[in-house]
Amino acid sequence: MAGIHRERPGAADLAAATGTPAAPLGDDIWMSPGVSNSYAVGTDDGRVLVNSGLVFEGPLHRKAFAGVPGPTRAIVVTQGHADHWGGVNTLRDDHTQVLMHRNYRYWRDDNARLMGYRVPKTSFAFQKFSDAVLEHFKTIDPSTIDFSFPEPTTTFDLRHQMTVGGRSFELAWTPGGETTDALVVWLPEDRILFTGNLFGPLFGHVPNLMTIRGDRYRDPIRYIESLNTVLAYAPRRLITGHFVPIEGADRIAEEVTAMRDAMQAVHDRTVELMNSGADLYAAMRAVAVPEHLDVGEGYGKTSWNVRAIWEMYTGWFRHRSTTELYGVPPDSVAADVVKAAGVDALVQAARNHLDSGRPLQAIHLTELIRTADPAHAAARTVAADAHETLLARAENFWEKAWLTKSLTELRTDP
Repeated sequence: MAGIHRERPGAADLAAATGTPAAPLGDDIWMSPGVSNSYAVGTDDGRVLVNSGLVFEGPLHRKAFAGVPGPTRAIVVTQGHADHWGGVNTLRDDHTQVLMHRNYRYWRDDNARLMGYRVPKTSFAFQKFSDAVLEHFKTIDPSTIDFSFPEPTTTFDLRHQMTVGGRSFELAWTPGGETTDALVVWLPEDRILFTGNLFGPLFGHVPNLMTIRGDRYRDPIRYIESLNTVLAYAPRRLITGHFVPIEGADRIAEEVTAMRDAMQAVHDRTVELMNSGADLYAAMRAVAVPEHLDVGEGYGKTSWNVRAIWEMYTGWFRHRSTTELYGVPPDSVAADVVKAAGVDALVQAARNHLDSGRPLQAIHLTELIRTADPAHAAARTVAADAHETLLARAENFWEKAWLTKSLTELRTDP
């Protein structure tokens, strides 16, 4: 059942805006690809934009839409991540409405207060976008760009309807996929639905209920409810945050149903194991999407979702050790363990684990040694070999990015 993820591009294919003319999609809609795509919907009284890319992409999207009849009457921002609202201040005209869900302020404030934490924990995965920013700023003065968060002129709670130039638009709140301010844009006469990144960047994959860059947990129940909202619209065309639209009401219904049922199955099995007294790590290893639901794990990962569900419901205390309650980490005794066991014995034990197909156990041991002696060459070699083993198995974008970053650091002289 389903399986469209096998036909569509992956996260490595995401690319920044270039300013090339927007591509016509039919139905009087144009697409300007970017870190997240920006779309223009034509009306008899100008255009309505859906999303605006990152801040540096605003001028590029404006250039791309130069051939689309204007002015810009409204800009709809489908969620509070910066790749959706960043270009608004560049793309808006004098009287442009800016529409967001009323929860936008949480994401505005998160972006401001946690920038120093999130930026360095994101950049390792998106170096090509950082490079694109630097290249763009070679051709334009950064001081000419407004980096501030664009305050909306209109917010709403559950639904919002508007008509622009004779064309009807309905906005619906759909939290759970990435943010609690997420919304979709429905064109009822055309049966077209813009979903932004409700499904994550990659359509046809499990959601990413947690991000290793650092973000709020995503609620699986709200995600399921939001997919039911999508299914209730029964769109004939689905326009997501990335890549080309998905066509056909039956295909869309099949794919969205598979994603919904996969999340429901993972949620329910995780809760069942929680109530049975199972261990979190055992649950991460045991829970899987049912085999008949062919959904991908290119951006989200089921084992991570299991942990996110567990911790969303229970918090961080595992009831395993008194030390969980205090601010003294396990590695505070790493040097004592290394001294008592002997560094050569631990390195050999780590190598034995790796040779027996247990790279994670090898990493556990080498981390003890490297905490006591970060430059220990043999430990670093075993750790690097273990990361290479994991990387060869990895399919998930974030997992591969982290393993690659770690491997590079391990292979570089400290």
